[in-house]
Amino acid sequence: MSWIAEIRDRLTQPPPRRDPPDPAESAAVLVPLYVDAGSLWVLLTRRADDLEELGSQVSFPVAVRDTGEEFWEAAIRECEPTLGLDHRTLLQLGELDQVRLPGGPEVVPCVAAVPWPFEASPRKDEITEVVNLPLTAVTNPRLVETRAVEIDGTAREITVYHVGRHRIWGVTATILENLLRRLGMTEEAVR
Repeated sequence: MSWIAEIRDRLTQPPPRRDPPDPAESAAVLVPLYVDAGSLWVLLTRRADDLEELGSQVSFPVAVRDTGEEFWEAAIRECEPTLGLDHRTLLQLGELDQVRLPGGPEVVPCVAAVPWPFEASPRKDEITEVVNLPLTAVTNPRLVETRAVEIDGTAREITVYHVGRHRIWGVTATILENLLRRLGMTEEAVR
Protein backbone atom coordinates (compact mmCIF):
# COMPACT_ATOMS: atom_id res chain seq x y z
CA MET A 1 0.00 0.00 0.00
CA SER A 2 1.42 3.41 -0.89
CA TRP A 3 1.91 5.98 1.84
CA ILE A 4 -0.85 8.08 0.28
CA ALA A 5 -3.44 5.28 0.44
CA GLU A 6 -2.38 4.35 3.97
CA ILE A 7 -2.68 7.93 5.25
CA ARG A 8 -6.04 8.42 3.54
CA ASP A 9 -7.29 5.26 5.25
CA ARG A 10 -5.98 6.33 8.67
CA LEU A 11 -7.59 9.78 8.35
CA THR A 12 -11.05 8.37 7.72
CA GLN A 13 -11.25 5.82 10.57
CA PRO A 14 -12.69 7.05 12.82
CA PRO A 15 -14.13 10.07 11.03
CA PRO A 16 -12.67 13.42 12.11
CA ARG A 17 -14.42 15.00 15.11
CA ARG A 18 -16.57 18.02 14.30
CA ASP A 19 -18.52 20.24 16.66
CA PRO A 20 -21.86 21.62 15.53
CA PRO A 21 -21.31 24.45 13.05
CA ASP A 22 -20.59 27.80 14.66
CA PRO A 23 -21.87 30.83 12.79
CA ALA A 24 -18.77 32.71 13.93
CA GLU A 25 -15.62 32.96 11.87
CA SER A 26 -13.95 29.65 11.00
CA ALA A 27 -10.62 28.81 9.42
CA ALA A 28 -8.70 26.03 7.72
CA VAL A 29 -5.06 25.09 7.94
CA LEU A 30 -3.09 23.19 5.36
CA VAL A 31 -1.06 20.27 6.75
CA PRO A 32 1.35 19.53 3.86
CA LEU A 33 3.09 16.13 3.97
CA TYR A 34 5.77 14.70 1.73
CA VAL A 35 8.17 11.78 1.65
CA ASP A 36 11.92 12.29 1.38
CA ALA A 37 14.58 9.60 1.87
CA GLY A 38 11.90 7.12 2.96
CA SER A 39 10.62 9.33 5.81
CA LEU A 40 7.40 11.29 6.19
CA TRP A 41 7.91 15.05 6.58
CA VAL A 42 5.60 17.94 7.35
CA LEU A 43 5.97 21.48 6.08
CA LEU A 44 5.51 24.32 8.56
CA THR A 45 6.16 28.05 8.45
CA ARG A 46 7.75 30.50 10.83
CA ARG A 47 5.69 33.65 10.70
CA ALA A 48 7.26 37.10 10.58
CA ASP A 49 7.98 38.73 13.94
CA ASP A 50 5.97 41.86 13.20
CA LEU A 51 2.68 40.13 12.33
CA GLU A 52 -0.20 41.04 14.63
CA GLU A 53 -1.54 37.48 14.79
CA LEU A 54 0.77 34.53 15.51
CA GLY A 55 3.90 36.63 14.94
CA SER A 56 7.17 34.65 15.32
CA GLN A 57 5.27 31.38 15.74
CA VAL A 58 5.87 28.15 13.88
CA SER A 59 2.55 27.21 12.34
CA PHE A 60 0.73 25.68 9.43
CA PRO A 61 -0.54 27.93 6.63
CA VAL A 62 -3.91 29.22 7.87
CA ALA A 63 -6.80 30.82 6.01
CA VAL A 64 -10.01 32.32 7.32
CA ARG A 65 -12.90 30.90 5.32
CA ASP A 66 -14.81 33.20 3.06
CA THR A 67 -18.61 33.03 3.19
CA GLY A 68 -19.76 29.78 1.56
CA GLU A 69 -16.22 28.52 1.08
CA GLU A 70 -15.38 24.91 1.95
CA PHE A 71 -12.51 24.24 4.37
CA TRP A 72 -10.44 22.60 1.61
CA GLU A 73 -10.92 25.56 -0.68
CA ALA A 74 -9.67 27.92 2.01
CA ALA A 75 -6.66 25.73 2.92
CA ILE A 76 -5.58 25.32 -0.70
CA ARG A 77 -6.24 28.98 -1.50
CA GLU A 78 -3.69 29.96 1.14
CA CYS A 79 -0.86 27.65 0.01
CA GLU A 80 -0.02 29.54 -3.17
CA PRO A 81 0.32 33.11 -1.93
CA THR A 82 1.84 32.12 1.42
CA LEU A 83 4.22 29.32 0.40
CA GLY A 84 4.41 29.69 -3.34
CA LEU A 85 3.25 26.09 -3.82
CA ASP A 86 1.12 25.42 -6.88
CA HIS A 87 -2.26 24.31 -5.51
CA ARG A 88 -2.73 22.06 -8.56
CA THR A 89 0.12 19.81 -7.35
CA LEU A 90 -1.48 19.12 -3.95
CA LEU A 91 -3.32 15.87 -3.40
CA GLN A 92 -6.08 15.88 -0.76
CA LEU A 93 -5.54 13.14 1.82
CA GLY A 94 -8.19 13.93 4.43
CA GLU A 95 -8.95 16.03 7.46
CA LEU A 96 -8.04 15.94 11.13
CA ASP A 97 -10.21 16.66 14.16
CA GLN A 98 -11.43 20.21 14.43
CA VAL A 99 -9.62 22.40 16.95
CA ARG A 100 -10.56 25.76 18.37
CA LEU A 101 -8.25 28.68 18.87
CA PRO A 102 -8.50 29.94 22.48
CA GLY A 103 -11.20 32.58 22.31
CA GLY A 104 -11.17 32.31 18.52
CA PRO A 105 -12.56 30.44 15.55
CA GLU A 106 -12.88 26.75 14.89
CA VAL A 107 -10.08 25.42 12.69
CA VAL A 108 -10.24 22.38 10.41
CA PRO A 109 -6.83 20.91 9.49
CA CYS A 110 -6.74 19.70 5.87
CA VAL A 111 -3.97 17.17 5.14
CA ALA A 112 -2.45 17.17 1.66
CA ALA A 113 0.40 15.37 -0.11
CA VAL A 114 3.01 17.63 -1.68
CA PRO A 115 5.11 16.12 -4.47
CA TRP A 116 8.80 15.93 -3.63
CA PRO A 117 10.96 17.67 -4.67
CA PHE A 118 9.29 21.05 -4.49
CA GLU A 119 10.49 24.57 -4.08
CA ALA A 120 8.62 26.70 -1.60
CA SER A 121 8.89 30.41 -2.19
CA PRO A 122 7.13 32.01 0.78
CA ARG A 123 5.88 35.57 1.01
CA LYS A 124 8.78 37.38 2.66
CA ASP A 125 6.47 39.90 4.36
CA GLU A 126 4.56 37.11 6.12
CA ILE A 127 6.85 34.05 6.35
CA THR A 128 10.47 34.28 7.51
CA GLU A 129 11.23 30.58 7.14
CA VAL A 130 9.85 27.35 5.76
CA VAL A 131 10.39 24.62 8.34
CA ASN A 132 10.78 21.10 6.92
CA LEU A 133 10.23 18.71 9.80
CA PRO A 134 10.54 14.92 9.79
CA LEU A 135 7.59 13.57 11.77
CA THR A 136 9.93 11.21 13.62
CA ALA A 137 11.54 14.30 15.21
CA VAL A 138 8.38 15.12 17.15
CA THR A 139 7.95 11.53 18.33
CA ASN A 140 11.14 11.74 20.41
CA PRO A 141 9.93 12.09 24.03
CA ARG A 142 13.06 14.10 24.94
CA LEU A 143 11.85 16.86 22.59
CA VAL A 144 8.35 17.11 24.09
CA GLU A 145 7.46 19.22 27.12
CA THR A 146 4.17 19.48 28.95
CA ARG A 147 3.88 22.98 30.37
CA ALA A 148 1.34 24.46 32.79
CA VAL A 149 0.04 27.82 31.56
CA GLU A 150 -2.83 30.17 32.25
CA ILE A 151 -4.95 31.21 29.28
CA ASP A 152 -7.72 33.75 29.82
CA GLY A 153 -7.69 32.99 33.55
CA THR A 154 -7.93 29.22 33.09
CA ALA A 155 -5.11 26.86 34.09
CA ARG A 156 -4.24 24.49 31.27
CA GLU A 157 -1.51 22.09 30.24
CA ILE A 158 -0.06 22.49 26.77
CA THR A 159 2.38 20.47 24.74
CA VAL A 160 5.52 22.14 23.45
CA TYR A 161 7.77 20.46 20.87
CA HIS A 162 11.40 21.60 20.91
CA VAL A 163 12.90 20.93 17.48
CA GLY A 164 16.24 22.54 16.75
CA ARG A 165 15.85 26.23 17.49
CA HIS A 166 12.07 26.08 17.05
CA ARG A 167 9.33 25.77 19.65
CA ILE A 168 6.04 24.40 18.37
CA TRP A 169 3.07 24.89 20.67
CA GLY A 170 -0.58 25.91 20.80
CA VAL A 171 -2.94 24.87 18.03
CA THR A 172 -0.01 23.78 15.83
CA ALA A 173 1.15 21.33 18.53
CA THR A 174 -2.41 20.08 18.97
CA ILE A 175 -2.70 19.45 15.22
CA LEU A 176 0.66 17.65 15.19
CA GLU A 177 -0.45 15.48 18.15
CA ASN A 178 -3.65 14.58 16.32
CA LEU A 179 -1.72 13.79 13.13
CA LEU A 180 0.76 11.56 14.98
CA ARG A 181 -2.09 9.75 16.77
CA ARG A 182 -3.95 9.19 13.47
CA LEU A 183 -0.79 7.87 11.82
CA GLY A 184 -0.03 5.51 14.72
CA MET A 185 3.17 7.35 15.62
CA THR A 186 2.50 8.00 19.32
CA GLU A 187 3.28 5.85 22.34
CA GLU A 188 -0.43 5.32 23.00
CA ALA A 189 -0.91 4.13 19.38
CA VAL A 190 1.87 1.58 19.79
CA ARG A 191 0.46 0.12 23.04
